[in-house]
Amino acid sequence: MSTAPTRLRLDHLTPGRPSGPRPRLSWWLPGGAAVQHAYEVRLTGPDWTSGRCESDRSMLVELPEREATAWQVRVWTDLGESDWSEPAPWTAVTLPTTSATWVEPHEPVVAPPGQRPAYQLRHEFTLTGPVGTATAWATAHGIYELFVNGTRVGDLELTPGFTAYRKRVQVEPFDVGSLLRPGVNSVELLVSDGWFRGRHGFERAADGFGDRVAAWLTLAIDGTTAVTTGPGWWSRPSRITADLMDGQTTDFRLPAPGSVSLDAPGWDPARVREGGPEQLVLTEAPPVRRIEEIPPVSITRFPGGVVVDFGQNLNGWVRLADLGPAGTRLRLTHGEHLGPDGRVTTDHLRAFDFASGELLPAGQVDTVVSAGRDVFEPRHTTHGFRYVQVDGLPGGLAASDVTAVVVHTDLPVAGTFACGDARLEALHRAAVWSLRGNACDVPTDCPQRERSGFTGDWQVYVAAAALTHDVAGFSRKWLRDLAADQWPDGRVPTITPDPAGDGPSGNAFPDAMAGSAGWGDAAVLVPWELWRAYGDREVLAGQYESMVRWVEYAAAAARERRHPDRVRSAPHDEFLWDTGGHFGEWLEPGVPPHPDPTADHGIVATAYLARSARVLGRVAALLGHAADAVRFGRLADGARDAWQREYLGTLGESTQGNHVRALAFGLVPSRLRDAVAGRLASLVAEAGDHVGTGFLTTGLLLPTLADHGYLDVAYRVLLSTGIPSWLEMLDRGATTFWERWDAVDGGEVRGSLNHYSKGAAMSFLYTHIAGIRLPADPGPDEAGYRRFVIQPSPGGGLRRAEAEHLSPYGPIRSSWHLDADELRLTVDVPPGTRAEIRLPGGTTTEGPGRHTFTSRVCPQ
Repeated sequence: MSTAPTRLRLDHLTPGRPSGPRPRLSWWLPGGAAVQHAYEVRLTGPDWTSGRCESDRSMLVELPEREATAWQVRVWTDLGESDWSEPAPWTAVTLPTTSATWVEPHEPVVAPPGQRPAYQLRHEFTLTGPVGTATAWATAHGIYELFVNGTRVGDLELTPGFTAYRKRVQVEPFDVGSLLRPGVNSVELLVSDGWFRGRHGFERAADGFGDRVAAWLTLAIDGTTAVTTGPGWWSRPSRITADLMDGQTTDFRLPAPGSVSLDAPGWDPARVREGGPEQLVLTEAPPVRRIEEIPPVSITRFPGGVVVDFGQNLNGWVRLADLGPAGTRLRLTHGEHLGPDGRVTTDHLRAFDFASGELLPAGQVDTVVSAGRDVFEPRHTTHGFRYVQVDGLPGGLAASDVTAVVVHTDLPVAGTFACGDARLEALHRAAVWSLRGNACDVPTDCPQRERSGFTGDWQVYVAAAALTHDVAGFSRKWLRDLAADQWPDGRVPTITPDPAGDGPSGNAFPDAMAGSAGWGDAAVLVPWELWRAYGDREVLAGQYESMVRWVEYAAAAARERRHPDRVRSAPHDEFLWDTGGHFGEWLEPGVPPHPDPTADHGIVATAYLARSARVLGRVAALLGHAADAVRFGRLADGARDAWQREYLGTLGESTQGNHVRALAFGLVPSRLRDAVAGRLASLVAEAGDHVGTGFLTTGLLLPTLADHGYLDVAYRVLLSTGIPSWLEMLDRGATTFWERWDAVDGGEVRGSLNHYSKGAAMSFLYTHIAGIRLPADPGPDEAGYRRFVIQPSPGGGLRRAEAEHLSPYGPIRSSWHLDADELRLTVDVPPGTRAEIRLPGGTTTEGPGRHTFTSRVCPQ
């Protein structure tokens, strides 16, 4: 057993990733420790020590701003004084002060979207002696790759990522000292459209943030700025044409990026853009990387080409070798489904263009021209696909020559689940792959058709995501963009980052739907879920203004406007939010997706006003804003009462979703909860034990049933087949969750086959089957799993289940099996935490260590 702290982190980043100048420190206590009494932090290069600090905190500990190269920690616990931890990199950095300016390619005429080359921006300079240390700071309006003396720097992809570029552009430091040499050196940035001016979104719009790409760089050598972007930089089109959605074309007959010196013809002076780097920020999220490689499971030949099946729907690209003789042109079409002829189809991914009345092309096509000896791997586009169709092959294709490369944000894995039912394990895998496919720098709705950061999608899924992966930094970065895009009146756009920025786009539909209930509420509910899962008070403090602005917008909409179909006036009307464009429950089974900005969605919107106001009141109290805590508590009470007066009496004839929301949001008076829960169970039974919820409440359905006395019904829904159900998707070949319950029905395919929202039900596997639960309203000393509950809920014929979650304090494990009617439970409680164990025979509280229990149960 370790006698030293482990798993040292700066902020929420893995060791080695750059953090801000005053990072917060976290560590796991030595195994077997129950409580920390004090700690000491030691820095080296230069040496410094905090001395012994009397504190029980081991997570997100703040230190004064310091320079160092490594850090260690030792602790005093109930076990005594620990050993020093192994050293971890100290990566606290400060943005450089520099005269660098943005440089643009020489681009006299901007080509149409999808036909724009990636540009090489190059500078050459001379060094008179050897180099000790060198750091290149780089970013772009677009996607960039950095080359020093012809060598690609680092292993990051799609940098600098996707942000609200007008206000926030992420910049990344790279250690390039080993690549520099005495004499002439070169630094080059290969820049393509990316999210900045490439196509993305439902309408595949281009030029969202501008019609010119640009790059910014400063290179410090031995502590002195040696190179900056500005005058003296040169530009030329590269051999690559790239668009984020359309795909990438590479002609290998042309020179490779980084290989052409300024002595060669074809270079033009780069254009220096006015303005400095005011909007640059340090990244606080894990980077996008090439995470995994997947070989084909089958290759089917047809005249002139092949269809490759990788057996898994994913986000990324294909690496292809054996490109044929020089001059061979190959076309790679990526898709999620095969048509009746066995070839890749993307028809279900074509979006409707409201302006032209026509379907837009789906994109996802790469093209490569062979030079006879190359390997093709695009890095300036991504695709959502399971299959790739390769056309133009002069011969066959060996399995060893084609590989799917999985590309997404490098989220640390935080959870695993296993049980006695292979179908539920497959459901867990599908949920994980759905998240992986949609966590490409921002939380997207789908990785193929839109690739947009829909606020509602992350609002419904973030709690489930935090069970399987560490999404703290990833979410925190996205929330900063949400706040940057928030309108002056507090409205939150449907997607963020939003090319329109912090105001209307001029496009009638998205402007009308900005501020949709359940979508805009991400401003409040996502920070709250991060508080519950990670205990990071700074997230609440940093987002507090945004949270307040959203709730005040919703409250003003309720107070000042009334839906024209509701003509009567009552005192509770000031809390009734029934105007504005809302998606409502969205994609309920059997309900066509036709959003109507004039529809009355008051039953949904008022519920969300009550929920977000209640949460905001709790956040205000945590942050010490006493007056706000009272104010928003009263607003929550008013919205709850308005909802009850307006909708409770007619709820019996309403939908599963409205019943789930009413119970999950605490809108139902205690005297009526049993009746409302019973009616929900009846609605489920009337649906043949099938899901009847839509986008907003599908993830809440199973826990709501279980927590209100209908665990058996929850299991019947979970294990049901036929449309609509989770297992039916899997039975029909899904490896990620579909946008629509009936997306694949017979020979027809509709909508995206990789949406994680319906996979939010996966959280039930952890919170109820395995029984690892967070407090609903954790206090300052409870959040982040410092206090948690273990309450396994066997049922559905399961005889065993186990889950592990890597909490901020250490691994939590819950493992049980049934022997006749006896439940045998084993629980691991991390150091520094306490767990409340709830079993049919009673409740007990346990501290750190491994604990075993037995209890008589009545299996569901």
